[in-house]
Amino acid sequence: QVQLVESGGGLVQAGGSLRLSCAASGRTFSSHTVGWFRQAPGKEREFVAAINWSGGNTDYADSVKGRFTISRDNAKNTVYLQMNNLKPEDTAVYYCAADFPVPYRSTWPPTDWGQGTQVTVSS
Repeated sequence: QVQLVESGGGLVQAGGSLRLSCAASGRTFSSHTVGWFRQAPGKEREFVAAINWSGGNTDYADSVKGRFTISRDNAKNTVYLQMNNLKPEDTAVYYCAADFPVPYRSTWPPTDWGQGTQVTVSS
């Protein structure tokens, strides 16, 4: 099992930027896909972005393409989500997750999850 801890959430105005980090420990982090999901109040959790073990393959939800960038540093066991041009509809709890295929398929959910970090975008 991989333990995942998110950080970097906060309050930002629309049009602003945040960078989320996901620090991992446990079994071999560098061999697994890691990604981000989010859940807004009253809505189901949804896929945001994913990156494969080498960083050579990424996948994004249509709603964040061109604004969010996922990256990873396997030497630091950390995955990042750079979020630019944030919108109020990006407000949600963001979760880091590991061990699922890229491109993401809803029929193959992640095995491991973090506790989440709140992102709030004000208008």
